[in-house]
Amino acid sequence: MLLEVNDLTVRFPGASRPAVEGAAFSLERGEILGLVGESGSGKSVTALCLGGLLLPGAKVSGSIRLEGRELLQCTEKELRALRGRETALVFQEPMASFNPVLPVGKQVEEALRVHTRLSSRERRERALAAMSAAELPEPETLYRRYPHELSGGQLQRAMLAAAVISEPKLLLSDEITTALDATVQVQILDLLARLARERNMAVLFISHDLRLVRKLCPRALVMKDGRIVEEGPVEDLFRAPREDYTRRLIAAIPTRERR
Repeated sequence: MLLEVNDLTVRFPGASRPAVEGAAFSLERGEILGLVGESGSGKSVTALCLGGLLLPGAKVSGSIRLEGRELLQCTEKELRALRGRETALVFQEPMASFNPVLPVGKQVEEALRVHTRLSSRERRERALAAMSAAELPEPETLYRRYPHELSGGQLQRAMLAAAVISEPKLLLSDEITTALDATVQVQILDLLARLARERNMAVLFISHDLRLVRKLCPRALVMKDGRIVEEGPVEDLFRAPREDYTRRLIAAIPTRERR
């Protein structure tokens, strides 16, 4: 088992209830698992916790094991060594994740600068290969461009290139299609599925949109108020949801797309 999460609970100072409470799930290499719920349900806090990126002051209990290693016992230095090499995160708004004064290609290379001793020429070659794998047109041209010169879809592909350049075992994908139009959303989902398959990479796909989770994920978790309230094969969730909350998420999908 690649990832095992047990009784994960996250509390923030002053909050009336935990942001995440008792979450438990597992993830195999090459598996794409959906995590779906409304805004504020605890999805992003879960991702940040798995990536070791929670704000100071958060109290975390339970267990997060990556290939048997307990991440909650790792030091910050150890977590930094894991990020970008063993785990990678991609967020909703790529423009906010890029430095506006650095060329895109240099930022795609960042994980290689941190985790390897490759030469600048080798890093550039790896970055171009990753950008090509992310289906960016004319990688050599886009390598030299700045973030504001790329479209939203191109920036999201560049973020995926940066995330997979070091061949991570686990990719945490947090609402990466939200800001994109419907056509580009489908393209990004297809790209994510291909990258996971070709690299045997596990993906936790976080979204508020059960329709997108259904397109990409064989299995999904439904989260509400910090708790996982339902889980199972996606088609089972659509065919016979047990929870009223899951039924409401399905009802929010246009009728023609529920079939």
